[in-house]
Parts: sequence; structure tokens; C-alpha cells
Amino acid sequence: MPLLIVLNLSGAQVEVAPGQSLLAALQGVGIDWMHACGAKGRCTTCRIELAAGLDNLAPLTAAEERYRAAGRMSA
Repeated sequence: MPLLIVLNLSGAQVEVAPGQSLLAALQGVGIDWMHACGAKGRCTTCRIELAAGLDNLAPLTAAEERYRAAGRMSA
């Protein structure tokens, strides 16, 4: 199971189940990660900077593709 290491939270480590979003994994262990739209993928306030492990992520969703095309998300 991939391990998410959150550098800006003193290196907190969170296991991410297959198919689980990073936000859901963080919330599952009690980490309150900001998400103004209620985790619907509409506002990009929950964004992260990925330092390694891109191969562990699922393909971009349609919403993520729209945000990237609009310049609101890199990758």
C-alpha cells in the first residue's frame, strides 16, 4: 500500500488504500486538510505538491484535466 508522507506536517505518514483519494486518506487518520468545496474537486484548495511517487496516482479525472487545461494545476 502506498505511503503518503506529508512534509509540511512534520513528516506525518499515511497509508493510502488502492482507489482511495489522498484527501480521504488524510481525513481517515484525523488530519484536517482544507477543501472549500466539500471534496468535490471544484475549487483546488486541497492541492498538494507531489515530490515523488507519481506512478502511484490514478489517471487524472475529468475535473482535474479541466483545471490543468485552465492553468490551475500543474503536472
